[in-house]
Amino acid sequence: MLTRHSIFETHAKGKLLLTGEYFVLDGAKALAIPARYGQSLLVRAGDHSDGLIWTSKDPDDSTWFEAEFSLPDTDIRTATDAQTAQTLLDILRACQKQQPDFLRAATGWQVSTRVDFPRNWGLGTSSTLIAAVAKWAGVDPYRLLSDTLGGSGYDIACAYAGGPLIYQRTGTAALVQEIYWQPLFSDRMYFVHLGRKQDSRKGIARYRDSMPISHALIREVSRLTERFIKAGSLETLDEIITAHETLIGSAIGLTRAKDLYFSDFWGEVKSLGAWGGDFVLATSNRSEADTRAYFAGKGFDTFLPWRDMAY
Repeated sequence: MLTRHSIFETHAKGKLLLTGEYFVLDGAKALAIPARYGQSLLVRAGDHSDGLIWTSKDPDDSTWFEAEFSLPDTDIRTATDAQTAQTLLDILRACQKQQPDFLRAATGWQVSTRVDFPRNWGLGTSSTLIAAVAKWAGVDPYRLLSDTLGGSGYDIACAYAGGPLIYQRTGTAALVQEIYWQPLFSDRMYFVHLGRKQDSRKGIARYRDSMPISHALIREVSRLTERFIKAGSLETLDEIITAHETLIGSAIGLTRAKDLYFSDFWGEVKSLGAWGGDFVLATSNRSEADTRAYFAGKGFDTFLPWRDMAY
């Protein structure tokens, strides 16, 4: 909703990839959900006609990044972090390639963003920014992602989705099917943060180096995604999680999170997105209190029930 002094305002949702990690890059069907957390972007008229002032804030409203860009040439004047400023500049210039009039008007801008989740959670600080800026600029967000940070695009699909979705890449196109999917046993599904922030681009590079693309493997990952969605009980879901984790772990040469950290856990644990960090999905047939206590005892205190994370 626009405020009295705003020109543009939007909120892009974060994301979690439940199935198909890595192989979604090569056409496997993946199940993804938008998160209740995300990033807002607010644009106001600036005080100077030849500049864009950018401010990025954390959930507590503290500023973690500031920069000023010159207009209309769109270049960096000042910045608190050079690398972040360059990434942002690349995004703005990529928008101008699609929409040449973007930021060309004889007016200044004040732009502020705010994430409502800790940035180390891995819910999509970058993807929510790409989606939000694309909406402001009126450009194709998938092309913007491809021209800047790269990736499969499932996170872009989640940014403005109304609920869970099946995502699949076919050549250069993205197929997005929003579905109604609310497992009857979702009250026994939890998200646990491992506290080990992962670089998605490094994870993708490792995947690319690990093996040649196998069409049979792509089909099997897609089949597991379909089975995951259709699972009628927690026990069935656990079996599918085990099969999925075993398949992905063997393909990319990494050890399952459960084997690394939770070998004595009574439920199942599934890595989400880039393996080795960020959130895992945990299933449990015991009480929420008992399950939370187990992970806290292992030193993992960021524990969110399904209802508090899934949009």
